[in-house]
Amino acid sequence: MAPTIYKKQESAKSDDVPESCLVPHSHRTSSVRTIAQILEGGGVCGIPTDTVYALAASCKHPDAISRIYTIKERPSEKPICICISNLEQLRVIEPPFSPLLWRFMDMVYPGGISCIVPKGDWLERLGVGAAYDKVGTQDNIMIRVPDHTVTAHLTDMTGPLAITSANPSGESDSTHHDMVITRLSHKLDAVLRDGYSNELVGSTVVNCTNIDEGFITILREGCVPAAKIMQLFECAKNTQDVL
Repeated sequence: MAPTIYKKQESAKSDDVPESCLVPHSHRTSSVRTIAQILEGGGVCGIPTDTVYALAASCKHPDAISRIYTIKERPSEKPICICISNLEQLRVIEPPFSPLLWRFMDMVYPGGISCIVPKGDWLERLGVGAAYDKVGTQDNIMIRVPDHTVTAHLTDMTGPLAITSANPSGESDSTHHDMVITRLSHKLDAVLRDGYSNELVGSTVVNCTNIDEGFITILREGCVPAAKIMQLFECAKNTQDVL
């Protein structure tokens, strides 16, 4: 259910949106293609995900990722994650993930979960080479595979995107495209309008860097309960490898 606090603003007025920011509707394929072209050109856009709205930039344009930090006034020490459309994009480049990590990701993706894994040269094969130092930390990277048709279609067009929640740092998540427009459209190149978000909070963040030692760590409980994550992890540990 959409938050009642925001029901009074069903759509932004045209004079609230600067001419420099496009605001197409997500139900049109041409709109998604337009957003993809803006991202491919080095723009920064507000997009829907399976959780809350996000700011997105192409991993082909490190400067655009730097813009996200400026737009959000995000502290530089807070890393940004990457978003891909499906796990097959990872399988074909053969990152050195253990069978247990693959089983766990198969169980949680696509979905409202962000997995932190070790960085490596596999990121260059994925298409993140130019942005290697702009996403994640020095050693690790957080991956999102949203369960959202529009987001998946978009990332199929663009390749990996750097994303973070579409709100000024320290403020609440944006759960409707109008919230993104009102708060940030004067700094953005486009906002893809998709109505209310599927969730009221962001993804659950899971540190998987020690998964081969038999444990994972919930760093932030979001839309997927921590108990559900741990249940899936136990299932992954007890499932025979089929890869």
